[in-house]
This record gives sequence, C-alpha cells and structure tokens, in this order.
Amino acid sequence: MMFQLFKYRFHAFVALLSTLFILSFLSSCVTNDEQPDTVQGNVEALWQILDEHYCFFEQKGIDWKEVRQRYLKQINGNMTERQQFEVMANMLSELKDGHVNLFTSFNIGRYWSWRENYPQNYSDSLERKYLKTNYLIASGMDYTILDDNIGYLRCESFQNGIGAGNLDDILLYFQPCRALIIDIRNNGGGALTNAEELAARFTNEAVLVGYMQHKTGKGHTDFSPMREQILKPGKGIRWQKPVVVLTNRSVFSAANEFVKYMRCCPMVKIVGDRTGGGAGLPFSSELPNGWGIRFSACPMYDKDKNLTEFGINPDYKVDLTTEDFNRGRDTIIEFARHLLAQ
Repeated sequence: MMFQLFKYRFHAFVALLSTLFILSFLSSCVTNDEQPDTVQGNVEALWQILDEHYCFFEQKGIDWKEVRQRYLKQINGNMTERQQFEVMANMLSELKDGHVNLFTSFNIGRYWSWRENYPQNYSDSLERKYLKTNYLIASGMDYTILDDNIGYLRCESFQNGIGAGNLDDILLYFQPCRALIIDIRNNGGGALTNAEELAARFTNEAVLVGYMQHKTGKGHTDFSPMREQILKPGKGIRWQKPVVVLTNRSVFSAANEFVKYMRCCPMVKIVGDRTGGGAGLPFSSELPNGWGIRFSACPMYDKDKNLTEFGINPDYKVDLTTEDFNRGRDTIIEFARHLLAQ
C-alpha cells in the first residue's frame, strides 16, 4: 500500500494518511506471527518489529542489538503482565520517541521526556487574559482581535476538522488587522490534512516544504529516495500580511509539520521555543499477546533535507518569564506584538 501511495501528489497522500497522527491502531499494520505468546516471545516480537520497521535508529545512534541483550536479562517466565509491561515500556523508551507507544488494557507505554525536560512557556490563565470573554470559536480554534489591531488565533490541536468555509470566515474577520499571531503552543498534533489546510492560506503559490521517505526493507538504512512535499495555495481567502507563529516544546507531530510549512511561507516568523518534533509518520502492529504497538516508520524532512524529528528552532527564541507572568503578561505574545509593530 505504501509503495502505491507515493505515486500521488503530496496533498492526496496526506489526505489518505492523516489519521495516522490521531489513531493508535492503523489500517496499515505490520504483523508478527513468528514468536510464541510467552514473556520472552512477546519481548522478542516487540524488538523484532522495531528492528525491521522503525526509522530513526541511525539518526539517533541507537545500538538496538545491545538494547535487546540488556532487556532480555530482565525478564523471566514468572513475571506478571504489569511487570512485563514495565520492562517492555522501558525498552521502548530507549528510542526517545513520542510516537512510540505500547497499548494494553491497563496502561499505555509512552515517552514524554521530549517535552517534560523543557520549560512549558505557556499559561492557559494568561491565554484567557488575551482572549477575554467575547472571543469567537470556529473549527476548534479560538480567535479575537487584540487592542493593537493584531489578530490572535489560538489553535490548540489539529484533531478537529478545519473547513474551508470556517477559514474564510476567520480570515475575513481579521481583514481590518495589520498582522496576525497564530498560537499553536501545546498543540500535540492531530490530522496532517488540517495542518496543511491552515498553512495553505498563507501562500499564493505552490512551495516546496519538505521531503518524506518510507522503508523499503528490513535493514536500518533501507529507505526509498526522498519524495517532495508540496504545499499548494488554499482555495478561498488567503492572508497577505505579516504573521507570527508561537511555539513551545509541546508542539508535536502534525503541529511540528505546520511549523515546517509556515517557515516556507512569505512574511512569516516563528517565535518562542524549539518545537518537540515527532517527524516520523507512525505505523502500528500487534504482539502475540494482543498488545498494540505504535512506532515511527516514515521519516520527514524540511525543505533543506534536515530531519525535523528533534524539533524546529524558532526565528526568535523567547521564554515566558516569571516577572511577566506575575504581571499578567505573556512574554512570548508581547514579543510577537512588538515584532509585528516594527
């Protein structure tokens, strides 16, 4: 299936695969029927699925064979399910990947250190001060016009469908504004098509925004040639004035891709913290005991062929300060307003 999908243009490709960013179990699955349903068999199956299909071993410098030997020493046939889960979840954490999960009926194995070890650089209480109480809501996005005639659009997720009519109404509302702030801090992703739909309103011509690959074999370096990702102008109202996109470390997956797209659009600057990354299109599989596993399978790159798995740096690195927070001011929003005033 994956080999056929890459024959289509980028927008058709993402339309078919957008749900990969919001579903734990996918229609395109990797199966493993070789190992028995035993403690060791499940650990071996988990290791083998990742060994053959995970896409970032080389970029992250992971010795996956050494990981196998280390964790096999921690198991025995008398382990409970929860003990087995703990060992397997810890093994997956060696990949340091937010798109890698182990799904059971009692818990989900996840790696969140990619954002937990960084400043939050966001406050929902401060956000409410800027939105006030009479803000508008459409397609899961909140929006208003700030006192200095700058539009403010808060997009906290790409899980909600973003309709063309909704975007026309939003941009028409912002028409009197001299500039626009798009705040995607804490946006953990969602459907890639929604990220593309929004970004397409900020370019008047087709632009190269990045590249993608897919696995062609079981080896750690078996990948297809890089395929171009092209962002085409959206149909309807398109924004023609300056834009600042606000980011923090919790911007991940489809939201990370949105930042990648917007960097290629004219009159756009990125302000805040480095994004969280998540540039591996995820696949799913199942272990002999029925537990589900999700993992990154298709690496994505920016227009300069740089891997974006580790995040994207802003044009202006700005942190939310304690002094501003105590004064009821969002340092990152205020920096963006100052930048747009210039």
